[in-house]
This record gives sequence, structure tokens and C-alpha cells, in this order.
Amino acid sequence: MTLELRTSDISGELILLGTGTSVGVPTIGCGCPVCTSDDPKNNRTRTSAILGLPGGNLLIDTSPDLRQQLLREKIGLVHAVLYTHEHADHVFGLDDLRLMQFYLKGPVPLFCEERVEQRIRTSFDYAFKELPNMHAGAAPKLAFRRIGLDPFDALGAKVTPIRLEHGPNFQTLGFRIGGVAYCTDVSFISEQSMDLLQGLDVLILDALRPEGHSTHFSLDQAVDVATRLAPRRTFFTHMAHGLDYESTNAILPSGMALGYDGLRIPLSLGLS
Repeated sequence: MTLELRTSDISGELILLGTGTSVGVPTIGCGCPVCTSDDPKNNRTRTSAILGLPGGNLLIDTSPDLRQQLLREKIGLVHAVLYTHEHADHVFGLDDLRLMQFYLKGPVPLFCEERVEQRIRTSFDYAFKELPNMHAGAAPKLAFRRIGLDPFDALGAKVTPIRLEHGPNFQTLGFRIGGVAYCTDVSFISEQSMDLLQGLDVLILDALRPEGHSTHFSLDQAVDVATRLAPRRTFFTHMAHGLDYESTNAILPSGMALGYDGLRIPLSLGLS
């Protein structure tokens, strides 16, 4: 396969590729005001983000909308992937990484916990087998990098995992890189994890809807957490169709706003 790489430079930026819940917004079959809105900031693909780090582009989660997101933002290269957890809306776009092995001249590193690796090995079993008539590029080439709660290096940046609760009996990881933290799919943050989120410049935080939910922060709960942590800026993500962009932002405290697909945030990473 002959490819001529074309990509935009996103160094020093965090881009919210997707800010929607697991079914996206508009939601299939729904005629509510947000799902039928003309405001493009109410169109939300499944949640993911990417950071331009010193060593390349670090993708957080492979949403089912990954191809659309990378094309929209003119991002032609993903150097590594960081996974928050193994739910379908955060994993099932992984096959869209198949072209990266040609650009990278090798497998794509995947930083994840053991159970995420097992989900990927099960759901994308063809990537780990020798099958008849398999040609170059028929399956993604992947290299797992097992992580836990200890900080680690990825693409020239120190990444600190943050343990989060995603409803009863299920845990996810948030991540802090310098003064930026990304915490999606969370319904409770322990005091120990809150300590790791002090002194932030930017917080990206789950806020599913106005009403409560068993596995996600409501908007009010997310505002309370952001108020306690007091970062310079907070942007909410993983939002359903109960949150209209303009009217919700009008009632949020200063320094807080709904995120939107394509939002670019300059990074002050403090990498030293």
C-alpha cells in the first residue's frame, strides 16, 4: 500500500474529538430540541480526545466514530493510545487504526489496564491470529503497554493515572498530564484521587445530563466537583441530549463550560 502522509500539527494542544454519550447526539429516532438543533455544538460523537505531546499524538480511547473524528480534525497520525476503560463506546473504533502501522513502521502502542487488553484481544481477535488470506493492513498491528496506578511516560510526557468509580463495582481511569486532567465515565471520585487532581489548569469532566444517573455524574454533581478542585477552566464531556450547549453554558459558573466536538485547548503541560 502506498500512502502519502498528510496531517496537521497539533503539538501543544488537547482536542476534544468527541463529547457525546454512548449513543451520540443526535440520538437515533429522537426529535427533541437538542437532537434537532441547528447548533453544530449540539452534535456530539462518542467521547474521545487527543493530545499533541513532545513525542507525538496521544489518543485517549478509540470511539466508534474515530475515523470521522480524525478526518474532521485533519489528524493523520496517532502515535499511541491511552484507554480509560473497555466499554464499547471507548474501544470499538480500534480497527480504524489499521493505517497507522504503515506510517509508524510498526505496531501502535496501547496503554491500558489488563481487563481492557482482554476485551481488545477478545473483540478484535483477528488482530492476534494468523488467518488465511490475511494481507498487510487487513488487521491492526498493536503492542500492549500494561499500566496500573503508577505514573508512566508516554510520548515524552509523564502520565498519572487517576482511579475513578463508574457506578457500583466498576472502575475506570482518568489521566493527568501536567496541568491537564481528563476524567470521563465517572460517578464518584475518592479523596485520594481528588488529591491527585489539585492545582489543575484544565479539567475535562464527565457530566451526562441534568438528572442523576447510576454510573455518571449529573451536571450538578460535576459542577460540585469542579468547584471543589477549582481548576482555571473546566470543560464537561460525555453529554447526552438533555444538555443544550448555549442555554446550559448560560447558567454555569464562571470558568466552566460544556465541551464540544473539535474544541482545541492549549496545553500548559509542565513536563519537567
